[in-house]
Amino acid sequence: MKKVRVISAEEAALMVNDGDTISTGGFVSCACPEALSIALEKRFLETGHPRDLTLFFAAGQGHRDGTGGDHYGHEGMVKRVVGGHWDRAPRLGDLALANKIEAYNLPQGVITHMYRDIAAHNIGTITHVGLYTFADPRNGGGKLNDYTKEDLVKLIEIEGEERLLYKGFPINVCFLRGSYADEYGNCTVHREIGPLDVTAQAQATKNSGGKVIVQVEKIVQGGSLDPKLVKIPGIYVDAIVMGSAEDNMQCLGTPYDGALTGEYRIPVDAIPPIPLDAKKILARRAAMELPQDAIVNLGTGAPEKIANVAAEEGISDKLTLTVEAGSIAGVPYGGTQFGAAANSMAILDHNVQFDFYQGGGLDVAFLGLAETAPNGDLNVSKFGTRLAGAGGFIDITQNAKKVVYCGTFTAKGLKTECRDGKLVITQEGAKKKFVNQVEHITFSGVYANKVHQPVLYVTERAVFELRPEGVTLIEIAPGIDLQTQVLDQMEFMPKIAEDLKLMDERIFRDELMGLAND
Repeated sequence: MKKVRVISAEEAALMVNDGDTISTGGFVSCACPEALSIALEKRFLETGHPRDLTLFFAAGQGHRDGTGGDHYGHEGMVKRVVGGHWDRAPRLGDLALANKIEAYNLPQGVITHMYRDIAAHNIGTITHVGLYTFADPRNGGGKLNDYTKEDLVKLIEIEGEERLLYKGFPINVCFLRGSYADEYGNCTVHREIGPLDVTAQAQATKNSGGKVIVQVEKIVQGGSLDPKLVKIPGIYVDAIVMGSAEDNMQCLGTPYDGALTGEYRIPVDAIPPIPLDAKKILARRAAMELPQDAIVNLGTGAPEKIANVAAEEGISDKLTLTVEAGSIAGVPYGGTQFGAAANSMAILDHNVQFDFYQGGGLDVAFLGLAETAPNGDLNVSKFGTRLAGAGGFIDITQNAKKVVYCGTFTAKGLKTECRDGKLVITQEGAKKKFVNQVEHITFSGVYANKVHQPVLYVTERAVFELRPEGVTLIEIAPGIDLQTQVLDQMEFMPKIAEDLKLMDERIFRDELMGLAND
């Protein structure tokens, strides 16, 4: 093998040409190639080049503070963005909502598989994922604004079954983050939260005739790396850039944590109990849906609290938590370390984790509850002037054996208390979540009913079930008035089960519920 070029971030930025398609690595705030993206942004702001780029990424990147994807969020720098999750890069979202760029949101897991199909020169990525959602051409084909015209998704039929064809395209440049590189360009990711998509992205770019540039924290002697740790072979790599200590933080703003890489394990027995607020109430009720030895995915926000409840109740060993970034078992982290997990038993490639998810491997998925329609449709991806994006939501929710949506009944200002095993609403939220029609179909109730998928919508005061006739109220919290605090706080009249039950009183008391005994 020949030795690879070691260049500065500024020299790497000069390798990107006007009109290029660039793919960036990273998962939220983890493993972002910040030195490379900062240098490219600086070059554009100083010279106006490169311009008219197509930015292509799977997981959202950044922390809503100018990092990650927001380095590309300048008018003229990008002409098109194809991404799985937009929320971490509000500048890009603003450009999309203002019709200043072509903008697409495709399922995150699908994009991870598009990398592989681009590498293999396949016609595209063919899958059921996204049917009946906003990614379906019948509902917009993933386009996010009126300025976006080209169809990247096509509805096809194979063996009498509907499928979506996500069209691939060449990648001219990719910016990736590694840990160590040797003199021949072989790169490890052993100090990152996982391998993510680095292998597939590098292959896709190399086989497109493009340039692969990897930011690392250290360069070592050729041949001294454990080959089992090398995830980007030097034959794919065009240049290596040494990032600063700050640019190579494992996750933005946080020091290296070996518990997230498998270097060591930390004790987790003393997880402090969380306060009995609305989110803990719904997390407790959601935890009652855990089957024995369940394989589980927890979404961000309220669903994260289920891990705390499981720990408090002593049932953490009765379930296996997974994260779409690739971890199996362990304790998933949130905030800037979302995507990572401490004490994992295995850490897979991002795209391989989605193979398992898309094939129905999850026993139950707990995801956030936002706008919900009478037919069970759910929107978590686009709300007026805020563009969140679907991330892995579609891939996960469409394929889990059971889906439990968790969220407060109303938003913006809701305050609750628990008194004597009853729920008291001390201040109602100003925004209703159960609406006549969702703005964006991130989850299709029609599709769920078609494939007979069990779906629950769990809130602090009521539980609903998706039935063929629509969203049906099946439980109400003790202390809650059905008319004024449930029905009047919805834009539509739900179906009401004939055997409407009270939610378990244990949920609303400070002491442990005894789920281990259940």
